[in-house]
Amino acid sequence: MSAVVAAAVLAPAVLFPTAASASDTPKPTGISGPDTGSDSAKDTAPEQGDAQEQRDRAEVERILAESPAESWSRVHEGAEKALKGTAADLRHFLEVELDDLRKSDNRLLAARIHSAGGPAVKAAARAAINGGDEAIAEFLKTGQFTARAEDEDRARVEAILADPKSGRGVREGAEKALKGGAAELRHFLTAELPKLRGDDNRVKLVQLMDAGGRAVREAASKALDARTDEAVEAFLNEGFAKAQFEDDRVDILRVIADKESSSYTVAAAQKAMDGNAEAARHFMTVELPRLRASDNRVKVSQIIETGGPAVRKAALVAFDGNDADITAFLKEGWAKARAEDEAAAAAAKPGTGTGNGTGTGTESGTGTGTGTDGSGQQPQTVQPAGLTETTGTGTTTRTGTTGTGTGTLASTGTDGLGWEAGGAAAALAAGAALVVAARRRSTGSTES
Repeated sequence: MSAVVAAAVLAPAVLFPTAASASDTPKPTGISGPDTGSDSAKDTAPEQGDAQEQRDRAEVERILAESPAESWSRVHEGAEKALKGTAADLRHFLEVELDDLRKSDNRLLAARIHSAGGPAVKAAARAAINGGDEAIAEFLKTGQFTARAEDEDRARVEAILADPKSGRGVREGAEKALKGGAAELRHFLTAELPKLRGDDNRVKLVQLMDAGGRAVREAASKALDARTDEAVEAFLNEGFAKAQFEDDRVDILRVIADKESSSYTVAAAQKAMDGNAEAARHFMTVELPRLRASDNRVKVSQIIETGGPAVRKAALVAFDGNDADITAFLKEGWAKARAEDEAAAAAAKPGTGTGNGTGTGTESGTGTGTGTDGSGQQPQTVQPAGLTETTGTGTTTRTGTTGTGTGTLASTGTDGLGWEAGGAAAALAAGAALVVAARRRSTGSTES
């Protein structure tokens, strides 16, 4: 029993040191164990190669997405080809091909921008192409945008110059800016234009105020009193049209009330009166001048029928002309021609002969007024044809006709023409009376 117990106690002490010493004992020099280090190296190399290929592939895909998807882009074409190849193809594309392909694409892109660009872009692109690859790259990065801004500014200035609403000051400033470069164009648009436009607006406002009616003058004066560019611009954009409509309606009412307006003109005016601002402005600026011209031509045709020789001659010349000739005749030519006819009638009025009862004198004339005989005695009343009057020591026989006027020829048109709305009736009545008078003179002259 003692031996068994002793063995049980001693067994762990014997077994554990033995295991520890066995594991700690160095291996014999000539014996090799499992090569764990070599297996780890073999597993790492493929993993590193796969990671590099993945990075290269991602980079080529990015380049492909950023390059123009056009047939002319060699970078796009090369990237697509590399992505279809091996890891070596990807690496060769990135390290060898890409730089040359980019230079080729840049040169072609600069040429395309030159073809489609404005003056400044063309000049900048041409200079870049002549400057080499670095100049082209700089042009594509920044230069083209600076040049485009200059072209946009130039286009804006040209549009301002061509705008019929631009005033004299703005046009002069625009012309000066267009002769300069980018700095001059930018300075005109940002610094000069607002001030020049404000000055021109004030000049335009004063012109409208001088030519406008009461409502326009009042609105313009109010805008000037505000002393701000905004108030002047508001008047030009909105206030003027509103005030002009008020003045147009007043003018249309005058046309309707004017006795010189024909029935057609009055009807058109009444229609415009019932319309809006656009209709009123169209009537005053387009319809009324045409209707007035038609009315004037009718009036001249009536004058031709009723006027004296000089009046008829001048009226016919005007009638064969344009509207301006018609207007000039009615304002000045008609009165001048009537004066000629009156002068001719006055020259034909005095008679010849001897008086004071010792001879006979013949008087000719028209009218129931008084005239002088050839002796220079006091005026005597004209008697009907064949009437003998005895005065003093002899007899004086006067022959002549009695008229209905007051010593002027009725056919000269010196009394003018009545011109009511649709005044043909008055003109015809006057013409008929003149024809009757002319016939009476003709009859009286034949009897004498």
